[in-house]
Amino acid sequence: MATHYRACHLCEAICGLEITVEDGKVASIRGDKADVLSHGHICPKGVALKDLHEDPERLRRPVKRVGGDFVEISWDEAFETVGSRLAEIARAHGRDAIGAYLGNPNVHSVGLLTGGGPLLRLIKTKSVYSATSVDQLPHQLMAYWMYGHQNYLFIPDIDRTDFLLVFGGNPMASNGSLMTVPDFPGRLAALKARGGRMIVIDPRRTETAKVADGHHFIRPGTDAFVLLAMVHVLFAEELADAGRLADFTAGLDLVREAVAPLTPEVAEAASGLPAETIRGLARDLAAAPRAALYGRMGTSTQAFGTLCQWAIQLLNLLTGNLDREGGTLLSHPAIEAGMAPRAAGGFARWRSRVRALPEFAGSLPVAALAEEIETEGTGQIRALLTVAGNPVSSTPNGRRLDAALAGLDFMVSVDFFVNETTRHADIILPPCSPLERGHYDLAFLTLAVRNVARWSDPLFEKPDGALHDWEVLAGIATAFATAMGQEAPHLMAPEVLIDMGLQVGPYDLDLEKLRAAPHGVDLGPLRPSLPERLLTASGKIEAAPEGCLADLPRLKAAAGERPDLVLIGRRHVRSNNSWMNNSQRLIKGPVRNRLQMHPADMELRQIRSGQTVAITSRIGEVKIEVEASEDVMPGVVCLPHGWGQATRDGLHLTIAAAAGGVSFNDLSDEALLDAASGNAVLNGMPVEVRAVA
Repeated sequence: MATHYRACHLCEAICGLEITVEDGKVASIRGDKADVLSHGHICPKGVALKDLHEDPERLRRPVKRVGGDFVEISWDEAFETVGSRLAEIARAHGRDAIGAYLGNPNVHSVGLLTGGGPLLRLIKTKSVYSATSVDQLPHQLMAYWMYGHQNYLFIPDIDRTDFLLVFGGNPMASNGSLMTVPDFPGRLAALKARGGRMIVIDPRRTETAKVADGHHFIRPGTDAFVLLAMVHVLFAEELADAGRLADFTAGLDLVREAVAPLTPEVAEAASGLPAETIRGLARDLAAAPRAALYGRMGTSTQAFGTLCQWAIQLLNLLTGNLDREGGTLLSHPAIEAGMAPRAAGGFARWRSRVRALPEFAGSLPVAALAEEIETEGTGQIRALLTVAGNPVSSTPNGRRLDAALAGLDFMVSVDFFVNETTRHADIILPPCSPLERGHYDLAFLTLAVRNVARWSDPLFEKPDGALHDWEVLAGIATAFATAMGQEAPHLMAPEVLIDMGLQVGPYDLDLEKLRAAPHGVDLGPLRPSLPERLLTASGKIEAAPEGCLADLPRLKAAAGERPDLVLIGRRHVRSNNSWMNNSQRLIKGPVRNRLQMHPADMELRQIRSGQTVAITSRIGEVKIEVEASEDVMPGVVCLPHGWGQATRDGLHLTIAAAAGGVSFNDLSDEALLDAASGNAVLNGMPVEVRAVA
């Protein structure tokens, strides 16, 4: 028996794990009590790493589609086929005819993060899509506009704050999102023990709302009214004070003028949140010794996601809590590649063909992917590469994309499973198990609530004939370059790159030192770093981005909109987007894939709890069991994301298919976008619900 320590790679909490191995198999998985970030915390997903590693349906060799099934082939045949077919399409139709979709798990793998860029630069396509535009695009766009860098995502300093105000986030279920905060329950308990408090604003009484000091319902999609009204209050009551950052901030007069019409009364009419409550929230934020405002999925995946993120940054700035201990801060990671000026990003340097949606940081909004495959003409996507992604399940109008994928000339997927998306692939290239590779959290250590560094050695040697994920990408790159008569990029092993990054970083570290510290290295609390790190052209915080000011008329025009019923998503601690439902230990227990609906709305529609209902949106209909819940406010229905594997044929996900449920994204509408950024609207979608006879 041997004991290993490593980070869990399944969600943003990146908890430290203690894993025992006996006779070549995982015997147990526990939280690592000595871990410098998570201190022994673990959630059910961490234990399910064993299930992922041992899943008999996880692909272990390349496969090609033959008729309606897949057969194993050699790596040589797989790479030669992929390289020649992509090159053939590039020569005949141009580089942009090759599309690429990068899923959320890319940021959980150092090999994919370091290998994906060189591959895409080799292909030279502008038809790149990612999970960013169904998740966090408004956050990153606002960081780019206000601070000059897409990764300047300020993190609530939860361990030192006195007042945490949460809009549309549920860290009790997620342990943070764009805020790596393992053991959120323990950190919240510590906040309360020192006399602090947390208030939650959400259309659902979430797991986080239930342990908060206060919770207020808000109509989905109206957060921008409330947040900007709070900015109005700060100016109107002379509470606005940017403190030491005032001299390094541009545009505050424009902000004052822009929010003048957005009073708490206007916000109340739109949101249902009383005007005096809105005023009270603004005053509490300004009065707290140290405060942090945190807004996440509910504020990002809505029609005014960019305006929400703008207002959140303004509120932290104008209460003196931006770049302040106990407020919101940037991290100082051991590897600074993601914070370097060359990674700053860009916006609208090109646009999609059909709807002219803007590019951000090299990617187009994924809501445009299906139409770019379907629509003929120069630049039509004819081949698609998906890397660790399942867009049929996780992006808007999955049915339309499902049909579009079937019409591609060629498709290749880097993935473990035959899922809703990869079932359309001509070739699937599976990397080895995550437990068979080294790991360093390049992305999430930049979002952690404390500066730490941690390397994880593999538990097992990769089997003969298996490849690491970066080796799979290198194989594609070499085959494509050979077929195109180009020189292939040299992809280095992640261990080499991590060692180099550590050595040029700010902490006198290298890979050898991290390997000698299996529980991680504590690099200290977050600390202020503005204005020295600003990368805007002016060298100042741009408080009034032109794109935000230009979007305000759209917000004001929506003030009177109030659909009878709107749909929001739901997360559970046992769920992990669309790719962990094939673990029996995660899906067992009470059924979670039901529609939640307020009893008053059910009575109005003569619907009983436990009955099957039809949910209809502009783009489709699904049928599912409903349950009465006063945790959702009237006028709101709530459906979890990532289910519905049984609704499509050809998947090799037996446990997931047996779990039932429907796909949230068979209802989400690709026409509904945050106009400022192009991010998909997944919260606040108008729907109808009726009983099925």
